[in-house]
Amino acid sequence: MKIVILDRATLGLDIDLSKLNQFGEVKTYDYTNEKDTIDRLIDCDIVITNKVLITKEVIDNTNLKLICVSATGTNNVDVEYAKHKKIEVKNVAGYSTISVAQLTFSLVLNFIQKLNYYSNYVKNGNWHKSEIFTHIDKPFMDLGGKTWGIIGLGNIGERVGKIAKAFDCNINYYSTTNMNFNTSYNTTNLTTLLETSDIISIHCPLNEKTKDLLNYENMKLLKNGAIIINVARGGIINEYDIPKILKEKNLYFGLDTVSIEPIEEDSPLNEILEHENVVITPHIAWASVESRNRLIDGIYKNIERFINE
Repeated sequence: MKIVILDRATLGLDIDLSKLNQFGEVKTYDYTNEKDTIDRLIDCDIVITNKVLITKEVIDNTNLKLICVSATGTNNVDVEYAKHKKIEVKNVAGYSTISVAQLTFSLVLNFIQKLNYYSNYVKNGNWHKSEIFTHIDKPFMDLGGKTWGIIGLGNIGERVGKIAKAFDCNINYYSTTNMNFNTSYNTTNLTTLLETSDIISIHCPLNEKTKDLLNYENMKLLKNGAIIINVARGGIINEYDIPKILKEKNLYFGLDTVSIEPIEEDSPLNEILEHENVVITPHIAWASVESRNRLIDGIYKNIERFINE
């Protein structure tokens, strides 16, 4: 059995993959360009891919038996055609819930506590010049008592809700599918959620219904001082509208995903990278050490089940 990993670097070089060797020969590539995909898979039985596309052309020109996606989403694989060709496609669900929720709160607490300002106050040598023991010129707030709006109450959204509740936040959620009937929190429509929330975190998939879900027109409904966190998918917030709305309202944006990754040189978000109300991280929410090890365990189990069937 030959296994090929097409984008090893996306898993992190600190993660041990040696357990996969027991299934056969394992060939790894840090990165794979589209033009090289077929050549690298020509005699492969099992492919492991995070973002490299496994298209109809790839499937037709290889002899794949199993496609393992080292992620939850399978949008980089032509799943229907693979099914037609009787090739199994396996993803790993739930491995990153803790990690994504953790970054969500890291971003929120950074904004609400004004950590950068106070850290820089000390680093710049201002504290030792103070005549009093403290410095509180930049007001910060309690998280408790704030209204937290969750867009997409799946596993991650529900985890965020539980933690926010422990901080004594009031939780509302908007179901982008209208098919979530969770009664632990109050459900509401998008307009009401935008109008009433102090904090909004996004945990829904990107699809035709959620593309540009937040845009210039409806972001005008947000409270001044509202915090918006997107750890889901770029494109759910219209990226051209973020710089536009920041010129009109005091809002905070914590973004871990953008519409095209890595971020492009001409992205409209580049003009606000130095804005004190903006933090953009390079799609790291899923990737704690523990999360990535859970991911490898999931891939291992998917291959093991396939071989033993």
